[in-house]
Amino acid sequence: MKYEIIVAPDAAVAMQALDAHIRPEVRDQIETHLRFEPERVSKSRIKRLRGMRQPQYRLRVGEIRVFYDVVETEVHVLAVVQKSEAAKWLEEKGTPE
Repeated sequence: MKYEIIVAPDAAVAMQALDAHIRPEVRDQIETHLRFEPERVSKSRIKRLRGMRQPQYRLRVGEIRVFYDVVETEVHVLAVVQKSEAAKWLEEKGTPE
């Protein structure tokens, strides 16, 4: 099944702020991993976030973390943040269960 990828405005701004050599890699990984199997957890790439209602998942792309939710046939990309800022972002914007 093919999922529609919807990028939140804040995530789109963060994506544009990435270095030019990192941005295409992040875009490619979002397309590769989230278009067809966004809920397929792996040890190295996709992690289901425990204790969180939102975001549900995290995709790792090098030093970048992409936080997203899966709603029926849509993937909602909520944030694109540096690894060093990920915990802070989750604390501020995440919704615990």
